[in-house]
Amino acid sequence: MTYRVCFVCTGNICRSPMAEAVFRARVAEAGLDDLIEADSAGTDGWHEGEGADPRTLAVLEDHGYALDHTARRFRPSWFARLDLVVALDAGHLRSLRRLAPTPRDAAKVRLLRSYDPAAGVDLDVPDPYYGGADGFAECLEMVEAASGGLLAAVREHVEGQAA
Repeated sequence: MTYRVCFVCTGNICRSPMAEAVFRARVAEAGLDDLIEADSAGTDGWHEGEGADPRTLAVLEDHGYALDHTARRFRPSWFARLDLVVALDAGHLRSLRRLAPTPRDAAKVRLLRSYDPAAGVDLDVPDPYYGGADGFAECLEMVEAASGGLLAAVREHVEGQAA
């Protein structure tokens, strides 16, 4: 059975596609492509149908990640097919939990940086959209730091299902 993860930020052109690309790479490195799927979406539809921000694409490419992406808006009906919904900041977490049709669905929503033991108390990945390239590089560092812990948690769940 496939485990499905969806990363969510505001417009689905910066942080969430970045997290999707990094997590997909971690999944592939672990040889779990056939067991784990990742995608991304935004809480708002401002950029639906657009590609990822060029600065996102540039920082990903500079670090060896591939991304083919079209922005879309998260729909409440998706909770039924998703195992985990990963919010990039506390605002997204609140929005997604409000959208959740059931308490069980709301419990599927987690903050990405909660999987990084070194993150401290501020678990938000800041929005780099209104800044320069440095902000995108900083976001990538945060995403990469959390991706290992996220993969470990998902792997534990997937291996638990197989047992």
